[in-house]
Amino acid sequence: MSKFHSDYIITMKDIVREKNEILRQPTQKVMVPPSNEDKQTLTCMMHFLKNSQDPYLSKKYKLRAGVGLSANQIGLNKRMFVAYLTDEEGQKHEYTLINPKIISHSVSTIYMSPSEGCLSVDRDIKGFVPRYERIKVKGLNLEGEEIVLKLKGYSSIVIQHEIDHLNGIMFYDRINKENPFKLPENCKMLC
Repeated sequence: MSKFHSDYIITMKDIVREKNEILRQPTQKVMVPPSNEDKQTLTCMMHFLKNSQDPYLSKKYKLRAGVGLSANQIGLNKRMFVAYLTDEEGQKHEYTLINPKIISHSVSTIYMSPSEGCLSVDRDIKGFVPRYERIKVKGLNLEGEEIVLKLKGYSSIVIQHEIDHLNGIMFYDRINKENPFKLPENCKMLC
């Protein structure tokens, strides 16, 4: 049985760091419908994100603020993640996705300046990470029902970052090795 039940509080000691090989392995699909254990783990992961963004709780538990968390970042080889973010218009979004897959994307790309960050990476990495400006993602929600999300801008970047985690890809793998600030054509900065 997993320790990540609904009453468990995830802290930074639970977050797997970048040298751990689980972050480089493509994750295994989650059985459908999701088990109670998987549902509790996802709920626990979402609580971590919300706690990490709360000034009082983040200080109390010494949490780094996060907007996304994949199961392999807490040491579980499962294709599922959560995201809790505020978009460019100030709207809050809460996503729980099981077995997600990008089914279509824009030609245009965007990036965040100066770079992206990651709870599993404790060092400062400079360089632009090109991402699709818009994506359509198919997956399952917490109840095991199929959902399709159309995302753009910051939401699109966060979800692509988490899906990369599930595929064993770190954000800095997408930075140009010769010139970290070189961008592909048709790539603009997220405003």
